[in-house]
Amino acid sequence: MGNPKAFLSINRKEAGYRPVMERILDYGEVEQTLNTEDRRLQASRCMECGVPFCHWSCPLGNRQPEWQDALYRNDIKTAYTLLTMTDDFPEFTGRVCPALCEKGCVLNKEHQAVTIRENEAAIVERAFAEGLVNPNPPARRTGKRVAVIGSGPAGLAAANRLNHAGHSVVVFEKNEHPGGLLRFGIPDFKLNKNIIDRRLRLMEAEGVEFRCGVKVGTDVDLNDLRKEFDAVCVAIGAEVPRDLKAPGRETPGVHFALELLQQQNRVNAGVEVPAKERISAKGKHVLVIGGGDTGSDCVGTSHRQGCLSVTQIEIMPKPPEGDNPATPWPYWPQVLKTSSSHLEGCTRRWNLNTLQFLRDEKGKLTGVEVQEVKWEKDPETGRMNPVPAGDPEVIPAQLVLLAMGFTNPVAEGLLEQLGAEKDQRGNVKVDPSTMMTSVDGVFAAGDAATGASLVVRCIASGRNAAKGIDAWLASK
Repeated sequence: MGNPKAFLSINRKEAGYRPVMERILDYGEVEQTLNTEDRRLQASRCMECGVPFCHWSCPLGNRQPEWQDALYRNDIKTAYTLLTMTDDFPEFTGRVCPALCEKGCVLNKEHQAVTIRENEAAIVERAFAEGLVNPNPPARRTGKRVAVIGSGPAGLAAANRLNHAGHSVVVFEKNEHPGGLLRFGIPDFKLNKNIIDRRLRLMEAEGVEFRCGVKVGTDVDLNDLRKEFDAVCVAIGAEVPRDLKAPGRETPGVHFALELLQQQNRVNAGVEVPAKERISAKGKHVLVIGGGDTGSDCVGTSHRQGCLSVTQIEIMPKPPEGDNPATPWPYWPQVLKTSSSHLEGCTRRWNLNTLQFLRDEKGKLTGVEVQEVKWEKDPETGRMNPVPAGDPEVIPAQLVLLAMGFTNPVAEGLLEQLGAEKDQRGNVKVDPSTMMTSVDGVFAAGDAATGASLVVRCIASGRNAAKGIDAWLASK
């Protein structure tokens, strides 16, 4: 390393967010950037540990110490080359990854982890700005054709790797534009969609074909694709939201989180949505049920739409703040997470169970009845169960957003049509080493294979599927 003792004299410095009263007026990215010299200083803090737990923590196996050193030396070409050896889309992970690597950083024992994620984003943005990222189509084609179903992070990663291996790749996407969760699920204030389009143009220039507005299973039969292509990769994600079957669920004004997020992203892209179909938080008290990242995205979107207030509730207990002895370094810490959206204003509550949705005599949503619970272990099963611990109360709300996670029955149903086998838990069997299902030549990647997960894990899964497909095609 250029300065092996920099971590002793240079503290962690984050770029931070744009001012609250400025950023809630638009959908521009909330994160700021450091200047070039400050970014190099932050990169110099990497100690190049004998055992790099950042590398161990990263699902992609990124070689952080190596590209941190290249960034410190201002060698952006080398830094970008090292970064993209393991991560196909650092411009995505550099923005929306929760940075598992930073939690594994040795300096995180003192809460002074290297700013790995921000450094990653800085490298890729400088590489694009300095003209270092150009189309690099494969030198030769294998003559094999692969269909990738779904263009989210897993599908894009699989398509990118397979194309670079020389196979001809066609990506099928049910929506009007590629990107999947990246485009339609993640708000613009976290990931500007021009960043996605920039990468897609590069992939197209390298030979990847995208066919949008095509829903496999409806518009195109999966068996027909198997006949047309040498291999098929199913990467359609897990977009089916978990519902809350409480009385009054059908009341107008109760929506799934993705209904709001997808619609707002389309509106931002210039799509005309009829007024009667618009989901808007303007002038309303909003209740978000679910304490994860999707719920946080609903909080930020509600502020930008002009809500009066936002409350976010979670049935689980409040996580510890700061440190959690149950999840010590270098493991991912189960601690309270406060997002940029929370900092914009949000009442957060835990241990609340939803009893019913309330409406007035005209049928309009007025609030949600909730009840505090405590968690007790069932002596017979050992499972923790919620037990009422307080009197019911009402949280006023004219808009309720359900953000309680996702399942992937669509992917399972699509694969079942081919006779794919299931495991003991009822999930479609996928060989973890090759990502192939029990159906010869049909592979699965990302959330379609594992259930809802992180973007970085989906990219890793897509890469693994591409490796499995490439090896399988070579064996043929």
